[in-house]
Amino acid sequence: MKTVIMAGGKGTRISAVRSDIPKPLIEIDGVPVLEREICCLRDQGFDEFILTVGHMADRITEYFGNGKKLNVTIEYFVETRPLGNAGALLQMRERLTEDFLLLNGDAVFDVDFGRFADFHRKKGGIATLFTHPNDHPYDSALIVADKNDEVQKWLAKEDDRPLWYRNRVNAGLHILNPAALDMNSDLLSVEKVDLDRHILKPLCGTGKMFCYDSPEYVKDMGTPERFLAVCNDFRSGMITAKNLRHKQKAVFLDRDGTLNKSVGFLKDINDFELLPDVPEAIRMINASGYLAVVVTNQPVIARGELSEAQLREIHNKMETLLGREGAYLDAIFYCPHHPDKGFEGEIAELKIECDCRKPKPGLLLKAAEKFNIDLAQSWIVGDFESDIKAGKAAGCRTALIGNGKYGQDMTADSLSAFTKCLLKI
Repeated sequence: MKTVIMAGGKGTRISAVRSDIPKPLIEIDGVPVLEREICCLRDQGFDEFILTVGHMADRITEYFGNGKKLNVTIEYFVETRPLGNAGALLQMRERLTEDFLLLNGDAVFDVDFGRFADFHRKKGGIATLFTHPNDHPYDSALIVADKNDEVQKWLAKEDDRPLWYRNRVNAGLHILNPAALDMNSDLLSVEKVDLDRHILKPLCGTGKMFCYDSPEYVKDMGTPERFLAVCNDFRSGMITAKNLRHKQKAVFLDRDGTLNKSVGFLKDINDFELLPDVPEAIRMINASGYLAVVVTNQPVIARGELSEAQLREIHNKMETLLGREGAYLDAIFYCPHHPDKGFEGEIAELKIECDCRKPKPGLLLKAAEKFNIDLAQSWIVGDFESDIKAGKAAGCRTALIGNGKYGQDMTADSLSAFTKCLLKI
């Protein structure tokens, strides 16, 4: 699979760091960010590159040449006039004959691109977006998808958005089939082609574009503040550690009574309220390198008291409230089953003995498989004996919020107290 890297921008916002070189040549710990991108891909078998260049193009072509010194092949498309961030794709359409990776030249990442490509092929679409949560979803473009990961809506920052929404943001890594460039025959007459507005957003709701959710590290370094942040993350080792080829650590979080106030069986979204210390605690987990993964029993689904759509809206509220405080969840796993029968309106096919309802460990095992989690290096935090038993069955360390002796490894008054103890803060 070829990789196209868009490296032609002026980098106006980051000029305070370096204005004498093109943005992709700005160094992180002595190595240009674009070189780090190329080497990350090369080490995973991606060795054919096309760089689209414009501003200070000669500096980039002189540095990388034909790619031989990095053991890759590099071709160039030089923009003689600004074409927009996707105009070059149309101009070199004949070079693109099969699925290709499309990346930004100022992205800092360490991603398992094999997983990403496998997902794209499995879905069979013509575009796949690499998506993730971030700590500022309130001013980011949001991707809305169905339960099959098919993108339905693309909400730009200036678009109206629902009151409650999932924290899912396009990370700027894409896999495209060239057919995506042929969907709009009018594009050749557009002076400056915008990737999002002209190519990707029109694919929403067509069944041809999907999103790949991943907790791996992807950030742009387009401002001095972001540049400083990614430099710190590189030195700490976090960037490489978050690659899903490496074993991950997670803090598994029960929901009711751990993240939000317990009201019995939560059926009304208006009754959902985060506990006061939770945003701070999850921010600390986010910064630590642990994944923050919710695992929750939701028998109200099987009992017919809440639909899955209503549950998603409750979880959207949870993600929105956390996002407002700069915190995010890497994933939410829930069990909709309940073994006891006899409830009015119950859903018969969900009234079963399953492997995912805590105290069984199925939710944790599912998360571990998806994100390559080392369960022995992970924790589960909850306020019931079933949480502790599920964690022990999965091989995790366990923490209880509140009172009780169930053989847990730690007891804490709150999630914040647990997190500070775990991270020795």
